[in-house]
Amino acid sequence: MHALKPKRMTMRRLTFSLNWLLSRASAATLDPRTIASLIPVAYCLMFWNNLVEIDAAGNATPELAESWESKPGATEWIFNIRKGITFGSGKTLDADDVIYSLNLHRGESKSPAKSILEPIKEIKKTSPNQIQITLSSGNADLPFVFSDFHLMIVPAGTTDFSKPDGTGAYTLVEFSPGTRVLAKRKPGNYWKPGRGNFDMVELRYITDGTARTQALVTGQVDAVNRLDPKTVGFLAKNNSLKVVRNEAAGSRFAFAAQTDRDPFTSRDLVLALKYGIDRAKIVENVFSGYATIANDHTISPRNKYYNPQQVQRPYDPDKAAFHLKKSGFSGSVELQVAEGAYNGATDAAILFQESAKKADLGIDIKRVSSDGYWSNVWLKASFCAVYWSTRPTADMQLSQAFLTGQPWNDTHYSNPTLDKLVVDARVELDEAKRKSMYAECQSLISDEAGLICYAFGDQLDGCLTKLRGLEPHPRYDMNDNRLAEKGWFI
Repeated sequence: MHALKPKRMTMRRLTFSLNWLLSRASAATLDPRTIASLIPVAYCLMFWNNLVEIDAAGNATPELAESWESKPGATEWIFNIRKGITFGSGKTLDADDVIYSLNLHRGESKSPAKSILEPIKEIKKTSPNQIQITLSSGNADLPFVFSDFHLMIVPAGTTDFSKPDGTGAYTLVEFSPGTRVLAKRKPGNYWKPGRGNFDMVELRYITDGTARTQALVTGQVDAVNRLDPKTVGFLAKNNSLKVVRNEAAGSRFAFAAQTDRDPFTSRDLVLALKYGIDRAKIVENVFSGYATIANDHTISPRNKYYNPQQVQRPYDPDKAAFHLKKSGFSGSVELQVAEGAYNGATDAAILFQESAKKADLGIDIKRVSSDGYWSNVWLKASFCAVYWSTRPTADMQLSQAFLTGQPWNDTHYSNPTLDKLVVDARVELDEAKRKSMYAECQSLISDEAGLICYAFGDQLDGCLTKLRGLEPHPRYDMNDNRLAEKGWFI
């Protein structure tokens, strides 16, 4: 897994902190079905594994699934489950555990992963370590689906998640949501060679960005994610620290308008907002240049289906004014923001407000509480700050955010043409045709949806130089939220 062999110490203890974006209640989960933040992802991955992992190149690679294959048309799949893997309780992993774990998110489940598993018609065991999956329509990306962080594999029959019983490298010692999560390494060798190198792992909740950075500088923690871009230049000069920058692989920073609620039912008003935002100014002043200008959709330049030929929408107050007049709207729109949405959301909103004024477009900023933002504001307010994290495929990125009726479709966008394009692209095996279809999706969303996605953020992690294994990853920060598993000290 790495060139350097982990150095044995008397006690190898990793302490790290993640940006806390949810309320205590929202982050207080050990049930994979209710994960709604990357903090639970990070600690749940200490205890459990997925069928599939995403590697550093963005490819789907085997985890608990040793291999897979599909028949032509990609509607029938075989997944072979690794043999000899045990849960913490001593139970040996088998096909029944995998079927049970996937079915937790199907049927009457309220899991956010339910929608991405809806195409599954049947899952059946063909041997103790093999399952067959039949889809209602083909999906060439099915292995990527099983890397979704909700789809962690638990023992069959699990109903109590308070004491995690997983195949991961660690077991739970203390669970204090809002304060810390403490785990210890399982005895014996972890089934993944070269991983699970810490005797103890502590994840601390530090909500204040300045305090988190200070904790890193003073060595109170070994690593943090989502550094403040304004401090990166200063931190990079510190020889005891390492800054890990992953360009355009971070959050999609945006403001979401629900287009089925007035006044955003007017497409011209939404276009006025899109032409009225000075993206370059926000990238430079809020993110200190550590972001890439975006074009009102969530497919970033890091995705192989990104369309570089699509014309970038400029900041154009005259066009904004034209569409505003055409819309017939007068007055101001209310935009709800909080730093709990993402770091810099408030400053970005203020700059948006200033740039829109040049088109005589009024934006009233309503600052709301960060605590509970994602349960009280997101999906409820008609216009608010949002961010989208990376998904491993274009299909998952588009399906969850823009398909008609999907629970996380935060702009309430509905277009039968887009719905069909996404479904058709899912089964298209001709790469050139598939790329063309996704390019059309990006154009439709950029022109019609209520998402004003103005920037793709860089992932900015920081760690002490003695820590290894914190590397850029095309999906999530903290090496795909697996630092506890992948890291080691020198």
